[in-house]
Amino acid sequence: MTVYPATLDDIPDLCDLLDLLFSQEAEFEPDPARQAAGLSAIISDPHTGVILTLVDNGHIVGMVNLLFLVSTYLGARAAILEDLVVLPSHRGSGGGTILLNAAVEEARRQGCKRITLLTDHDNMGARKFYERNGFYLSSMVPYRFML
Repeated sequence: MTVYPATLDDIPDLCDLLDLLFSQEAEFEPDPARQAAGLSAIISDPHTGVILTLVDNGHIVGMVNLLFLVSTYLGARAAILEDLVVLPSHRGSGGGTILLNAAVEEARRQGCKRITLLTDHDNMGARKFYERNGFYLSSMVPYRFML
């Protein structure tokens, strides 16, 4: 399995992965048109972020994205890691770790000093995965305000 930056041509496959991910998350429901618009915005503007794809035998089997911002606390760039998902047929093969490591390296390459992510509170598999890979539970509490 190899990691490549996503291209606009990858959007249909990425939407399928997001459909899978958002179907299992408590706060989200899949909407392919909105997901395609978001993916296109990220892929088209490298200052916004980057989407990395996990490819096996010429097929996209996973993805992760990083969104970039500036942290006033750190006085440097930071990243938000979103949408780490691997097809069920490829789970347990190390693909998630490959994607996560690639995202960490890309964040470093982009000058980021921190990566923040959100996962469902009751998704113990994801929480253990991130903790095994060096992430820790923050005392910060996320709030949302929809516009």
